[in-house]
Amino acid sequence: MAELSLVQKMIGDIAPKLASVTDDVLFGDIWERPGLAKRDRSLITVSALMAMNRLEQLPFHIGYALENGVTREELVELITHLAFYSGWPTAMSALAIARKVFAEKA
Repeated sequence: MAELSLVQKMIGDIAPKLASVTDDVLFGDIWERPGLAKRDRSLITVSALMAMNRLEQLPFHIGYALENGVTREELVELITHLAFYSGWPTAMSALAIARKVFAEKA
């Protein structure tokens, strides 16, 4: 039996279709399109989540950004830059989340 994806483990029991679409369409198709590198997609995604104050998804996507070649320094710079566009509170919250993710990945 195949190992369950992270999404399947998180929501597959309650929302199997959403988990399937997330795996197959979002991460299987959209994230694999050749028009942008995964590194660039990660920068865009972290920026959008931070700007929209979608903090629950930030830990995963900050970790994914690190896996996709974005450096810690670049993530901190992204957060600092966006403080002036998305607001100080979102930057402070994102920075606290980044600190936790960095510590976990150390």
